[in-house]
Amino acid sequence: MIREMSSKSVEGQFSIGVDLGGTNLRVAVYRAGRQVTELISLPTRLSQGRERVIHDLKEAVIALRARFEAHGESAGIGVGTPGPLELPAGIIRNPPNLPGWDGFHLRAAIEEAISEPIFLDSDANAAALAEFELGSAPAAGIHSLCMLTLGTGVGNGIILNDRIWHGNNGMAGEAGHLMVEPDGMACPCGSRGCVELYASATGVVRMAKEANDPILAAALPRNPADWTSHAVANAAIAGNATAIAIFQRVGRALGIAFGGVANMLNLPLYVVAGGLSNAWDLFAPAMFAEMRLRSYVYRLTAAAPGDPLDTPGKSFVRRAELGSDAGILGACLLPFTQDEEALGRSIAQPTEAS
Repeated sequence: MIREMSSKSVEGQFSIGVDLGGTNLRVAVYRAGRQVTELISLPTRLSQGRERVIHDLKEAVIALRARFEAHGESAGIGVGTPGPLELPAGIIRNPPNLPGWDGFHLRAAIEEAISEPIFLDSDANAAALAEFELGSAPAAGIHSLCMLTLGTGVGNGIILNDRIWHGNNGMAGEAGHLMVEPDGMACPCGSRGCVELYASATGVVRMAKEANDPILAAALPRNPADWTSHAVANAAIAGNATAIAIFQRVGRALGIAFGGVANMLNLPLYVVAGGLSNAWDLFAPAMFAEMRLRSYVYRLTAAAPGDPLDTPGKSFVRRAELGSDAGILGACLLPFTQDEEALGRSIAQPTEAS
C-alpha cells in the first residue's frame, strides 16, 4: 500500500523526479520531508527526435545528482511520462502527444543513459499519487480518488484502496480518451470526440481558432501561433462571449467524463489538476451541471457546499491542491513509494488493488 511504503523515505535521502510532458520537460530534486529543492524546466524537443529528449533528460538528471549526492543518499529516479505505458517493461504504446514514440522502450533508454534505479509510471498516475500523499486526501482518510490532468492532453490517474490502479498491463487510466462528442473531430488516438480534444490546453487554443471570432482574436496575441489557453482564459474573464463558451465546453467534456467514472466506480474524490485547472472558475459550473445530468450516482452522493472532505458517503469534486506541480511532485515520490517487485505484483494480479 502506498502510504505504508512511504516509510522508505528517510531523512537525508533525496530523489530526482522527471515530468516528461509533450511541451515541457521538468526535472527536480526532492528531499525527504516533502520539499522540492531545485527544479530544471526545459522545452521538450520532440521535433528533434526521441534521442534528443532522452539526452536532455540525462543531462538535467546528471547535473542535479552531481550537486546533491554529496549531501545524502539517492533513493532513485522517478519518471512520469504520457501514456499509454506498458508496465513493467516501460514501453510507450501509441501516445497521442508523443508522435513517433510508439513502441519506444523508454525504461531501457533511460537506464542505458543513467546508471540509477528508475521508477517509471504514467504522468497522470504520478500526479494522482502526489495529490493522494501530499494533498488533502491523507487528513480526510480518503483511500481512493480519480484525477484528470489538463495539460497538452488530458491524463488520468486512479488510486483504488491505497494503490495506483494499473490495470491488466499498466495501461489503465485513459479517461482522457473517453468519447464525449460522438461526431467530434478525429483524435490522434484513433477515436473521435475524446475528452482531451475539448478539455486540454491544446483543445482550448484549437477551439479559439475554429471560432473565427474577430473580437476574440483582437484580445489575443496578433500571431495565432502565439495563442495560449491562458490568454483565452483571460479573454473569458474579461467577458468575451466566445471565450466563455469555450470554457463551458471544457466543463461539459469534464462533466461527461467524471459522470461516467462516478457511475462505474463511486469514488469519494474526483480531482482536476494541470495548468488548465487554473481556469477552474470558468469551467467548473458547467462541469458540475453535466455531472449531475449524466450520473445518478453523483446526484445521490454529491457533497453539499461546506461539507468537510471526511463526510462519510459523500462524493467531492475539487481542484487539486498541488495545482500544476502535482506531476513533478508525484515523479519525485515514486522512488519512495514503489519498488519494482511491488509494481510487478500489482500488474500481474490486478485484483489486489480492489
